[in-house]
Order: sequence, then structure tokens, then C-alpha cells
Amino acid sequence: MAEQESGKTAGADPARMRLTFGVMTEINIIAQLSAAAFEAAMPGWSLAHFSVIQHLIRRGEGATPLELARAFQQPKTTMTHTLQVLERRGLIFFSPNPRDGRSKLVMLSDAGRDWHAQAMARVARNQAALHERLAPGTLEALAPHLTHLRAVMDALRD
Repeated sequence: MAEQESGKTAGADPARMRLTFGVMTEINIIAQLSAAAFEAAMPGWSLAHFSVIQHLIRRGEGATPLELARAFQQPKTTMTHTLQVLERRGLIFFSPNPRDGRSKLVMLSDAGRDWHAQAMARVARNQAALHERLAPGTLEALAPHLTHLRAVMDALRD
């Protein structure tokens, strides 16, 4: 009890905690740099816009606004604002949800798919410098570990 009150977690190894915190700090910095690079490549668009479109592309089907808010761990009001921007710009549209009739599904428009392809092309051009500076095999080595880390963290939030 006294150990928990002092802010320490029972069984936590301080060196491992420092390592975990250091890794998470690096991931956060990489996320910030990535968002800034995306927004520089796509003026007038945010990474949030791209992320929703990318999510819909990956899903291959529509999603409710609530499903999207949960997927991005955002309040529904924040997601609603993002979706309103995307709808106003013609990248998504809302369709009745055939599963329950009360909610609506967010669907990609043809313009949304085209915009996604253009965004991917611009980002790919800008990432060429990154690829040139990384040692061969770096991304291939990192990818499975990052995927595993994401899966574990995702499971812990449930």
C-alpha cells in the first residue's frame, strides 16, 4: 500500500520504466514530426482529416461517427467537427445505416478516394529523403515490433 501511495507500481523495474518512457517519448516525437511533414505536404489539410480517410480506406466499408470517435479515442463532438469538414469538402457523405436505421454511416466519396491517392503520392515524394537516410532494412525491422506494440496497447485500452 505504501509503495502504491508513493507513486510506484508494485513490481515495476525503474530501468525498464525509464526505457519504456524513453521509447514512448521517441514515438511521440516521431508522430509530431510526421504530422508536421504531412501538413506541410498537404497545405490546408490536417493529419486528422487524412487519418479518417485512411481509416475508411483500410476498413473497406462505412463506419458510424461513434465508431470513428472510438477508433481515434476522441470525443464524438471532435469527430463530428472533423467529419463536417470532410463532408463540406466532398470527401465523405453520410448514408443510412442498414444495420439499425437510426444511425448513419460515413462513406468515402469518389473525390475522397482521389484525394487519398493524391495525398499518398505527395507524402511518398516527401518521404524519399527519409528512405535515403535510413539504413537498408531499418523500416522492415521496425514494422513488426511497432505493430506488436500497437496491438498490445490497443488491447490494454479495452
